[in-house]
Amino acid sequence: MPAKRKPGQLDSSQEPEKASKKAKKGFTVGPANLPDGTYRRKAQKIKDSLIHKAKIKKSYAKLKEREQPDNPPVFDPYASTEQDSNPTLKLHPERQAMLETQDAVESEKPQQPARERNHASRRAKPRPFEWESRLAEQKHEEARARHLIFEASNKERQEKAEERERFRRSMAKARKPDKNGQRKLGRESKVLLEKVKKMVAP
Repeated sequence: MPAKRKPGQLDSSQEPEKASKKAKKGFTVGPANLPDGTYRRKAQKIKDSLIHKAKIKKSYAKLKEREQPDNPPVFDPYASTEQDSNPTLKLHPERQAMLETQDAVESEKPQQPARERNHASRRAKPRPFEWESRLAEQKHEEARARHLIFEASNKERQEKAEERERFRRSMAKARKPDKNGQRKLGRESKVLLEKVKKMVAP
């Protein structure tokens, strides 16, 4: 009967090279016991796409490593930026012509203040109750006109009442006899003359 060996011991028949190398299992996507069908094919498709992406990344890394110089340039923040300040990029001739025509058109237009330009470019806000608001505004204007007419007629009435009161007082004063008991015809005639003028005037 062969002797039992411990898990860590190697069998005499096994070679040390094979024991040190373990078989690579790879990776699995989805459960192992999937039946052959839609779900298994989907899992296989995902696995294939992951492998493909990994290969692409690996090849890209190799290319990048091959193209990079041995000593990559180090960014120096204190270095002079003369090249940055004078860019050598030139505009395409068509683009340049378009910009020039646009500048010419803008220079021909009369310059408006920025605030007016913004108001002109903005679209009017939609007012949901525009008709009702216009009607309310019209009624408000009519009420204001009626109020002004009422105030004017009231003022005229008050002036007439004050004038009548003044005329009555002046007539009472003129009719009042003086010390000798005679009426003041001079005063009375002035008041009566004003009354006649008002009656005759159209």
